[in-house]
Amino acid sequence: MNTFTIYPKMIKSDMTELDLAQYTEQLASQARDASRKLVSLNGNQKNAWLRRMIELIRERTPDLLEANAVDIEQAPEYGLTEASIDRLRLTEARLQGIITALEEIIALPNPIGEIIDSNIRPNGLLVTRVRVPLGVVFFIYESRPNVTIDAAALCVKSGNAVILRGGKEAFHSNIAFYKLLQEGLRDVALPEEAVQLVETTDREAVGHFLKLNEYIDVTIPRGGKGLIERVARDATMPVIKHFDGVCHVYLDKSADPELAESITVNSKCQRPGVCNAAESLLVHIDVAETIYPRVSEALQAQGVELRCCPRSLELTPGAKAATEEDYGTEYGAKIISVKIVNDMDEAIRHIHQYGSGHTESIVTTELAASEKFTTQVDSAAVIVNASTRFNDGGEFGLGAEIGISTDKFHARGPCGLNELTSYKYVAHGAGQIRE
Repeated sequence: MNTFTIYPKMIKSDMTELDLAQYTEQLASQARDASRKLVSLNGNQKNAWLRRMIELIRERTPDLLEANAVDIEQAPEYGLTEASIDRLRLTEARLQGIITALEEIIALPNPIGEIIDSNIRPNGLLVTRVRVPLGVVFFIYESRPNVTIDAAALCVKSGNAVILRGGKEAFHSNIAFYKLLQEGLRDVALPEEAVQLVETTDREAVGHFLKLNEYIDVTIPRGGKGLIERVARDATMPVIKHFDGVCHVYLDKSADPELAESITVNSKCQRPGVCNAAESLLVHIDVAETIYPRVSEALQAQGVELRCCPRSLELTPGAKAATEEDYGTEYGAKIISVKIVNDMDEAIRHIHQYGSGHTESIVTTELAASEKFTTQVDSAAVIVNASTRFNDGGEFGLGAEIGISTDKFHARGPCGLNELTSYKYVAHGAGQIRE
């Protein structure tokens, strides 16, 4: 295969279709080679790189913020919403959040080589199930440049090589992070090809990568519905994905009024543009005239637009009537749909009809109600008396996440270190043969 030069920045006019094919195959082949080296690394070696990354982020904070400022300035050219620009923005506090995530990943045990279970067969054969890396991860993501570090850290710590393909709107931020990732790998003598960034904004490159199943073991898309659908349709390798984040808060008939207000407002307003923000509020009819007015007023005070069913519309001055489409919409903004239900069964049916299997929360003081809700609601995360915003790798103790999967195979919910591994059977004998 011909060697292709990786330029600091490439645009579509720089590359022919043949160039793209050669470039993408080169990155994938290099990643495969690096993955075979990573599998033998111990936890100390990988943690040394993560510690070096913390040092570099602290040292280069001004450079990172300067690169991000260029992306923020150019954001209007891409038609980004206010919520999308918020996801794109880096601050010193958010860089500290990245450092904290790295520290948490360092503290987690090295998953590779872990014996998941074992047994000794009657013939004396020792059979173990051992955790191993997936191999090569192709990770496609939009807007959030902090994900560049999270994904690289999780993949390398779990023994995987990763090819990162960020969105054009975060190009300068991703390049700045990538330079640090490469410098850190060199500094601790790890293979540089363990982490590679796709340095072209040409969308056709993605199609080439999705055909390279001989090199790439899994693709993980993280972004809008259109991106996810395209990857799921075109990929020739397994895909870990989530579609919409249509998340619900259900106020049960026994809900505590103060908790109902605080949980609903936090679920919707703490960061409206993220996938675990609440998009729909379900209210038991018994508390429609007592708790709901308090909650709706609190939401409106935060600037949230309520789109209501006929019954809730009568109780919500200034609200809009909800359409059928509203109940299945991921707004990513300060908008929430509202539905008054006759009982929990109707709430659960509504969630299954309109939800995306991401995150649902119930506010209740009854144990039986919480048990019924958590048993019957089929979503990646079901939360009792807490905000939907907790469905997050860091909040669940995973250190960080490469995404939140609404699939059931191979992983579900926040995907951390263990979700980026598989297993193999290793059997030790003393000369046993099959009769």
